[in-house]
Amino acid sequence: MAARLAAPFRPEDPAPAGEDDSARKNLMLLWQLRWIAVAGQVVTIAVAEGVLGIALPLGPMSAVLAGQVLLNLLGFAWLKRGSTVTEGGLFVTLLLDVAALTAQLYLSGGATNPFTALFLLQLTLGAVLLNRYATACLVALTAAALVGLTLAYRPLVLPAGSEGELFDLYLIGMLVGFVLNASLIAVFVTRISRNLRERDARLAALRQRAAEEDHIVRMGLLASGAAHELGTPLSSLSVILGDWRRMPDLTRSPEIAREIEEMQEAVGRCKAIVTGILLAAGTARGEASHLTSVRGFVTELVTEWRRMRACGGLRLRDVFGEDQAIVSDTALKQVVFNVLDNALDMSPHFVELTVDREGDALRLSVADRGPGFAPEMLARLGQPYTSSKGRLGGGLGLFLVVNVVRKLGGTVSARNRDQGGAVVTISLPLSVLSV
Repeated sequence: MAARLAAPFRPEDPAPAGEDDSARKNLMLLWQLRWIAVAGQVVTIAVAEGVLGIALPLGPMSAVLAGQVLLNLLGFAWLKRGSTVTEGGLFVTLLLDVAALTAQLYLSGGATNPFTALFLLQLTLGAVLLNRYATACLVALTAAALVGLTLAYRPLVLPAGSEGELFDLYLIGMLVGFVLNASLIAVFVTRISRNLRERDARLAALRQRAAEEDHIVRMGLLASGAAHELGTPLSSLSVILGDWRRMPDLTRSPEIAREIEEMQEAVGRCKAIVTGILLAAGTARGEASHLTSVRGFVTELVTEWRRMRACGGLRLRDVFGEDQAIVSDTALKQVVFNVLDNALDMSPHFVELTVDREGDALRLSVADRGPGFAPEMLARLGQPYTSSKGRLGGGLGLFLVVNVVRKLGGTVSARNRDQGGAVVTISLPLSVLSV
């Protein structure tokens, strides 16, 4: 959707996908600095003309001011179109500001103007924002501009009889220039450094996410391979148990017959788990998905989990509102199973599943009355091998839950309940499940 030029634009506005957001924010800071420079030049020209009586070439200086304003407006329009901000764009922006400052100094005394110290502001920002080659280029061009201002400039036309006050005016100008320079450097370098730290934090999070996803891929390959390998012996066991049920020597004993039936049910569960692993890995996914509704999906999920876990302590709380058609997702079902299993381990006599809606998102919350999460576990939620159960390899359940939900476009959060126990909430956009 195209944004209007008149709409407000802030450095924190999101960048287009794939763009370094810090570069965008830093460019906006440079444009803010240009607005400050324009305002400062207007005030300085007004004081010099109106208070000190110094005759300045107002036409050319106003043209430079208008050029800076036009550059900012064109820059806003360019950025609104979603253009990508690069380091080259930052370099050109700083270079244009150096050129504008050079032009204004040329028209107001050249190197004799105490505001030449403002060149240091551009160089400082360049050293923070640019690579060493671009910084060296900016230094060379700024030095060349300053040398040029010592050789060619328009002398100041002072009012008659004020020649004796020239040194005092120069000292005042140096003081104002120093305070302005130091303040702007402190403010803008601090904000730019914050942007760069945020960028580094995002890069670190992306590297961590890539490592976790690589871990998931390796686990998925291992699980898929194991599921394929287990399929054949489980089928053989199912056939053998079926034969046993037809053998008179075995079926005469009710106890043996009952044990054979239990073994068949256990093998059936194992086969269902193996099939679920293969389906979640992508095998025959189209066959696994079917049309249902939110309530139908949750009811099927709860029924299956109760049957497989032989648990009657699960309480279902439905506050979703008007039902909505969705496609049943095997991966999401397995994710909820994992959360329910963890809750059952911590709280064998009470597990509550709450289904509700928050805007356009489906929320599934699993509550228990166990000991809750330790603070360090909440801080590292979803990282592998973070578990309170003390088992070797523990913590992979929540790790898989967080990453599968993230792949589906949702989020997972956890908190401890005031009355004891914990709540794990899965929030998922309904658009990814909609028909």
